[in-house]
Amino acid sequence: MKALYASARDQGLTQEHIMALPKFQDSELFTPAEKAALKFADVIAGNHFSVTQELFDELHQFYTDRQIMALGWRMATFTGYGRLVYALGLEDVGEICTLDHAKS
Repeated sequence: MKALYASARDQGLTQEHIMALPKFQDSELFTPAEKAALKFADVIAGNHFSVTQELFDELHQFYTDRQIMALGWRMATFTGYGRLVYALGLEDVGEICTLDHAKS
């Protein structure tokens, strides 16, 4: 995977945390609150049609409505950004992308 995690490291995540993300549910590195947020992110980035009341009930154990909305906005921003980077064929964060506007 060609991705940079500098911002994650800047915010305190270790390489161990980053490597555990694909199996966060089974990891002891994440708190129950973090696991709920990661589950929310996983659903939003994947099949957002699968959002359930049970997910929001789980989130409400740890977060207020305002915090859940803030998490959702952040997820929407980064999911959209990630999809744009993929669609444009960028391999690394910060790489220059030339767009051919001459095509119609």
